[in-house]
Amino acid sequence: MRSYMIEELSPESIERIGKKLDDLRLTGAIEGIWWLPIADEHLTDEQKEHAESCGPHCVAIEMDDDHLKMELLVRCRRVMRCSCIAYATPEQRAFAIDWLDDLLKSLDISV
Repeated sequence: MRSYMIEELSPESIERIGKKLDDLRLTGAIEGIWWLPIADEHLTDEQKEHAESCGPHCVAIEMDDDHLKMELLVRCRRVMRCSCIAYATPEQRAFAIDWLDDLLKSLDISV
């Protein structure tokens, strides 16, 4: 699995990040997993075609005791298997990583 990981976060930082992700309503059904929607302008043509039946298209953010991991696999929130599920394109990867880096910066968490 391709992923972007930030390690050695303090318990306080983990708590603040989790609260912010909750406040942004990115929570999922599983505790410790949040879903970042990929902005429509960054979706592939196939993902745009499948937006109504499969969307929203998201990347998963997972937190543990001292690290944060964002999978760089664009998944569908409505279905488990579809051809529109794919590893993030360079544009999607840049969008997701920049979003997460900006989130940490807004919380004044240095990494």
